[in-house]
Amino acid sequence: MAKYASSPSSRWLLQILIFTFMFKVRAQLPGTWELILPNAGIASMHTAVTRFNTVVLLDRTNIGPSRKMLPKGHCRYDRYDVVLKKDCFAHSVVFDLQTNQIRPLMILTDTWCSSGQFLPDGTLLQTGGDLDGFKKIRKFEPCEPGGNCDWVELKDVELASGRWYATNQILPDGTVIIVGGRGTNTVEYYPPRTNKNGAVELKFLADVKDNQMDNLYPYVHLLPNGHLFIFANNKAVMYDHESNNVIGDYPALSGGPRNYPSAGSSVMLALEGNFSTAVIVVCGGAQYGAFIERSTVTPAHGSCGRIVTTDPKPGWEMEDMPYGRIMGDMVMLPTGDTLIINGAQAGAQGFEMASSPCLYPVLYRPNQPVGLRFMTLNPGTVPRMYHSTANLLPDGRVLIAGSNPHYFYKFAAEFPTELRLEAFSPEYLSPDRANLRPVIEEIPETVRYGEAFDVLVSVPLSVVGIIEVNLGSAPFSTHSFSQGQRLVKLAVTPSVPEGGRYRIQCTAPPNGSVAPPSYYMVFAVNQGVPSVARWVHLVP
Repeated sequence: MAKYASSPSSRWLLQILIFTFMFKVRAQLPGTWELILPNAGIASMHTAVTRFNTVVLLDRTNIGPSRKMLPKGHCRYDRYDVVLKKDCFAHSVVFDLQTNQIRPLMILTDTWCSSGQFLPDGTLLQTGGDLDGFKKIRKFEPCEPGGNCDWVELKDVELASGRWYATNQILPDGTVIIVGGRGTNTVEYYPPRTNKNGAVELKFLADVKDNQMDNLYPYVHLLPNGHLFIFANNKAVMYDHESNNVIGDYPALSGGPRNYPSAGSSVMLALEGNFSTAVIVVCGGAQYGAFIERSTVTPAHGSCGRIVTTDPKPGWEMEDMPYGRIMGDMVMLPTGDTLIINGAQAGAQGFEMASSPCLYPVLYRPNQPVGLRFMTLNPGTVPRMYHSTANLLPDGRVLIAGSNPHYFYKFAAEFPTELRLEAFSPEYLSPDRANLRPVIEEIPETVRYGEAFDVLVSVPLSVVGIIEVNLGSAPFSTHSFSQGQRLVKLAVTPSVPEGGRYRIQCTAPPNGSVAPPSYYMVFAVNQGVPSVARWVHLVP
């Protein structure tokens, strides 16, 4: 028997059986993958979707040659770049979702590990970075596909403190708070507050710092009460941005550090009902010590903590993912479920610091009981490690970009620099649900707080039950956290048939604490199947 088992033909047969088994397992798991673009020209470290259905991809500048040239005559000179002093390569591009075409953008100063957020008028605010970008403020005012919009680096204003690994969050009045950064235990605002002296100390960030940092890229969520939930390392506070004071402390989350360089990810679950309750989930992370020991094999955390931040006596409810995961991205889907995707199962964040890519996405279903909330989905084939991103698209797919665990671009490696753009389609986009998918036929382009408005939709099959109308923000995705991400479920009435379509009466969010002024993707969701979104401008 041993001789037979070791023969070449038997080994070949065993491999065929294993492959056949794995293929069947993959085919039975929900979700599908597709390659959108084989070469985006850059490895996207930061990604954001604009209201024109284009996507801004942004890397760092002092990384040497990318795979996309700038237009002729548009070179930059960088004394910090050890490879290219005269740099004629693009380090940012804009991607057109309709044509799958990319256009190079010109970024002048270093955007390595920077932060960003959309302003109320749809302009992308981008702040900080390293070296000559440390105190820079940049803007990208998106335009229609085919336009010539490009990055603008502001000359009349700069950050009060240099910020590297900071987090941005739009506030109820449309201004932006910029929190933390390496060696920067402060907050500041854009536009700068005239009655404040630049940066304001946030001692909490210094208190939670350990000898491998673990307080970078803090998780910042705007709560519906107008205050901020700020999480760093394994602790969190409620922060009053009006008075610049910590007004509440939360219990520590067990399981070790959760922020860079040990980051998992975090989301605030969908706001709904009377918008008085906010639930935060934090999942995954590296074990303490993996970073300073440069251990690529130390298993990642598989635990998640869930907390009702608005509860008088909040506490963490613990549960376990199917896989340990570091550097995973948590993406709020139009349905209110969360997709957990990308990352590794061992190591820490940093160059050459992780192994065992986590190819299996996981769906987190918040309304299920503990123990039944996680569903394993169809695995991808492309490792998405350090410096990868995930963003919800208006058609309900999730765009997957980036992965560069190397200091420069390196393609001959176990985990190479990744230029491919992929899309993951959740199960709600499967062909057997196409007859449930609504189409938004009419919707206002602009809606004011508290305003009642109608949405007209069509659906192939007769509607049974309530059609939800949900607002999804367009966050800035970087380093396993989507800055400014939120989903708001509007109050709606039952749909009324009207000439082959259905009319839904909706009420806009009551104020900027529930949904800050901005452009939102508005989805109609019928029995868990979302429409293609329409962009709506929410204004005071």
